[in-house]
Amino acid sequence: MQQFIKQCIATVLAGILLITPVTAGVMSGEAPDFTLKSHSGQNIRLSEYRGEVVLINFWASWCGPCRQEMPLLDELHNQYNALGFTVLGVNVEQDPYQARKLLKDMPVSFPVLFDDRSVVSKQYDVIAMPSTVLVDRNGNMRYLHKGYKPGLEEVYLEQVRELIRE
Repeated sequence: MQQFIKQCIATVLAGILLITPVTAGVMSGEAPDFTLKSHSGQNIRLSEYRGEVVLINFWASWCGPCRQEMPLLDELHNQYNALGFTVLGVNVEQDPYQARKLLKDMPVSFPVLFDDRSVVSKQYDVIAMPSTVLVDRNGNMRYLHKGYKPGLEEVYLEQVRELIRE
């Protein structure tokens, strides 16, 4: 019964979050540091990526746009990883079972982290799924995207290229 209630809440939240319009903005300030357990079992700390451009993507397995975006983020990660760029996928679900199941069906090469206590999601004020933050080589937040629609990956590409060139 408790699992059924959680699924109902997730479905309602998904509906609310999916009607959130896609928005983008410029950000400033240092990206809050965090350490989370990864899908591979190791702890990953954002500050370990200082000197690289990092795209932090907050997602959930029940989020359709998140699923649509994930293979595109994987392509972006693979294309620019050698130039000092990485994607960190941060799953926001309290129970990572569904996320792990999704990753079996849709494997990605970038690190996937689990924020099952919503600590990092709160640090970054995540209110829409997916939410994406681009961090420059100095550890500063530069761009924020709330939501996803096809074509947004072109904007990511432009911004990643800009930050890599800096």
